[in-house]
Amino acid sequence: MPYTYNNIDNPHPEIKIIDQVIRDSIGWAVNNKNLDQLYSSMIDNDELFFFQTDSKSTVRGIEQFKKMTGDFFMRDDFKAIKYELHELRINLSATLQTAWFACLLDDFNTFKGKPANWEKVRWTGVLEKIDGTWKIFQMHFSKAEDMVK
Repeated sequence: MPYTYNNIDNPHPEIKIIDQVIRDSIGWAVNNKNLDQLYSSMIDNDELFFFQTDSKSTVRGIEQFKKMTGDFFMRDDFKAIKYELHELRINLSATLQTAWFACLLDDFNTFKGKPANWEKVRWTGVLEKIDGTWKIFQMHFSKAEDMVK
């Protein structure tokens, strides 16, 4: 008996829900910058944490995340075009309360009229089921050193 469920060879119905939460957390900007969609995917407290692709943009807590979102992504000169997830792997704990994921992310945007894309960015994260709802607690975005120009 496997210790976890996954979206490859041992599926569980919760994985489809988790998949949607992951997609909501990145697709909100393509969906008319839908903040409700974005914030519904994240834990709403200081436990939210993620590394960005640079060392100075680490996010610690929901308030810092909301400020970053407002200061950059909500600007009129930031336009989300589309995103694609490649090789998305989702694992769900046997307790059905914790999940983790990994994929390659292509995120196509413009900023001040110029491309501001993330291509082949490695994206990982951890979710927990809180009061019946899946929330992202932690994420990590990175670029493979051998692919950085």
